[in-house]
Order: sequence, then structure tokens, then C-alpha cells
Amino acid sequence: MTIATDKASLDQWYVIETEAALPVGTSPNRLLGVDLAVTTTEDGDITVMAEGRAEPLPIRKRFGFVWTSLGEPAGEIFPVPEADEPDRRYVPCGAVAVKASGLRIIENFLDMAHFPFVHTDILGSEPHTEVEHYNVEIRRDVDEVWATNCQFFQPQAALSATDGLMTQYIYRVMTPFTTLLYKTCPNSANRWDVICLFVQPLDPDRCRAHPVMYLIDDVSTTPALIQFQQLIFLQDRIILENQRPVLLPMEPRSEIPTRADASSIAYRRWLKEKGVTYGTSLMNAA
Repeated sequence: MTIATDKASLDQWYVIETEAALPVGTSPNRLLGVDLAVTTTEDGDITVMAEGRAEPLPIRKRFGFVWTSLGEPAGEIFPVPEADEPDRRYVPCGAVAVKASGLRIIENFLDMAHFPFVHTDILGSEPHTEVEHYNVEIRRDVDEVWATNCQFFQPQAALSATDGLMTQYIYRVMTPFTTLLYKTCPNSANRWDVICLFVQPLDPDRCRAHPVMYLIDDVSTTPALIQFQQLIFLQDRIILENQRPVLLPMEPRSEIPTRADASSIAYRRWLKEKGVTYGTSLMNAA
């Protein structure tokens, strides 16, 4: 059992479950190598206890999820303004268990280069394999990583898309284990679809991924939207669970980056600056 010791990982808010999925009574959960007991009353009150601790953990309810922390977060959960727009479809897509570092999942989410090869004829296809130049920065005022001016040709960018289109993307990493993307909305020329990914690290090499979408789509059924997103994620899971090393490499020159890996380079630099070691190759040295 490997418990997180670095404050950068401990002092974050993490999703542990959707509010709707918590049963009345006490259910087991896990976060950063620590077993949790989540108790829900019939009135909807929630208490989260961590093994070895006498006091309950702090909790928040946001985006339809229950969040908690093993440390002392510096602030509240990051804002996603689109989540509060009344005409958007709120589509939680379930939890997917992945035998990989949670940081690997975030990095994979940022990677456009794999679209034609992993999500063939959906998010990419040959011969449209080039990742065009995009901009990436660590925004110090909000302490987030942003990649802008991203674009990629996609045969079916969304369930509601009827033809292939050059899809515009903006990526945003809010915390080490949470990210989202804004992408071209096929149903509205001046708005973005929003796809969030909240990763719950169970252990350094094992996690649960919680995707949720905020869409402008009044045609597709909710089951069809969930099935489309889960198809994408399950294709990614095959790759993630076969990546070696399992933990995210942080040493210089441990992997050879290319121009398409600008987001990954910035993300790893940001993690290192913050002192994140849980789920990385630096754990044993911490």
C-alpha cells in the first residue's frame, strides 16, 4: 500500500463519486492509497472518514459529484462557468477503472497525436495525422495549464456531427488530476462543447476516471451520448494500461518528446514545479 506523502497531491480536491450513485448507508471508497468510508443519510447528508483518522474529511458537492481531500486545499473547487448555463445538457458518463497512473490519463487526454491511430474514423483518420502548431502556457494567475489554437480534422467530432470537420480545441488543466477541453460545437457556431475529466487516484498505478460533458445538443439521447463517450475512453484505456513505465516519467530525456507533445512538456514541468510525486517515477526519491 503506497500512500501519498507530497503536499501537492494531498492538498487537492478529488472526486470520489457522483451524488446520484451514493447509496444510503456506508460504502467503501479509496483515495491516494487510503481507504475511505462514505456514509450517506436518507436526507442526503454525507460524511467521509479516512482510515487512521478520527475526524471526517472535508467534502464539497459540485458538478453533480462529491469531492473530498486528504490535505488542506488552498481554495475552493475551480470554476467551470458552462456548467451553470441552463440550456446545456449535463451528461455524467460513469466511472471507468484504469490500471494506470492518474497522471498518465490526464496526459493522454491532452494528446491529439493519437487520434488517427486509437480513435480511427471517429476523432481522426489517415492521412490526416499531422498535429499543427498550437500554443501552450502555464497561466500563473490561476495556476493552470492551457493549450490554445489547437485544431484537428475529425471524421466524427461529436455524436451530433453529420460530416467530418476541422475541430477547434482548447485544453485546460485545472489541478494535477483534473482537466477539461472546449471543442467545436456542431450545433452552435459561437459556443463550445465542454468535456471534463476528473481522475480519482486510488493508488499510484490505479485510478478511476470520471468523465462528464456539458453539451449543446437537444437531439441525441442521453444513453447514446454516454455510449459515444465511453467508446472513446475505452479505446484509450487499452493504450493506457499497456504503457510502460506505468508511472509518469519525470526525469529529463526519459522519453523523447516531439513538437506535438508541447502540452505534455508543459504539464510535466508544472507538476515538477508544484512538487507532485504521487503516480510519477519520482515517488521512490521523494
